Amino acid sequence: SRYLGDATISSVTWFAQSKSYNTKTQINAGQTLATASGSATSDTIQNVSQTNTTQVATINIGGGTHNEEYTFTCRIADSTGSTSERTIKLKVKER
Repeated sequence: SRYLGDATISSVTWFAQSKSYNTKTQINAGQTLATASGSATSDTIQNVSQTNTTQVATINIGGGTHNEEYTFTCRIADSTGSTSERTIKLKVKER
């Protein structure tokens, strides 16, 4: 929210990619990377759900491949008409 200042989130789009499938692919709620990529990959990392308020975007992730590193990118459009992206990396480990 500090990043946005007085602006508010208008829309949110999430993307995922992995070292095995290095194409940034839009991944909607309920989709795995395999379904989002048109089965170009068999990866089970999933956007279980996503929510956003006017200041915060959240994604809930499930599945994935042991020892695979994923990059998740959040693209937001805000009330000023600007678009920006923020990225986080996540490495999946079995319990």
